[in-house]
Amino acid sequence: MTRQVKVENMEHPQEPRWLTAEEMESWLALVSVLIKLPAALDGQLLRDAGVSHFEYQVLSGLSMTPERTMRMSDLAMISEGSLSRLSHVVNRLEKRGWVRRAPDPDDGRYTLAILTEEGWEKVVETAPGHVEAVRGFVFDALTKAQIRQLREIGRRITHAIDPGDSCLDRHPATARPEPAPDPDRDPDPDRECDPDPDRDPDPDPTLNREPS
Repeated sequence: MTRQVKVENMEHPQEPRWLTAEEMESWLALVSVLIKLPAALDGQLLRDAGVSHFEYQVLSGLSMTPERTMRMSDLAMISEGSLSRLSHVVNRLEKRGWVRRAPDPDDGRYTLAILTEEGWEKVVETAPGHVEAVRGFVFDALTKAQIRQLREIGRRITHAIDPGDSCLDRHPATARPEPAPDPDRDPDPDRECDPDPDRDPDPDPTLNREPS
């Protein structure tokens, strides 16, 4: 009986879950954004600052961390790139004097990426043009409600692609200081990065103001 069912399933495979007309329109709109937005951001940054969008993500990520320093593995995570790609990019940034690397004094297995003073000045110089591009390409076209929806849509799609990526708020632009411990409450060691994923995150300082 089991064999017969398997044979029938092979002869009559499950029908693909074709997209509806509305889903197809939404999908094509998303594909257009995925293709055009990265090119537009790269174009503005390369034209005005001589860096790619990924290079700027690395520099701005470091600029928002304590002592402008981060482990390479953590920097790869917040910049949404592989460690191999990040290493190549940091090589280029080192040659331009914007980043340097050093062994992590707390754990020699890790390497630290450190934003130099010249790198900080580059972020300060580049941030105003970048934020204007981000506002022009994305936020000026949306209502406040749509911006909140965009955040939720982005989180849901990210989770569908990588269910283990539940810590987007680790990014220094959105991370909040840990509250003071409550002496009357037992600590919860199982709590993950963000206990309230629907809260409004703090703004990215490189996107809403010039670094200071």
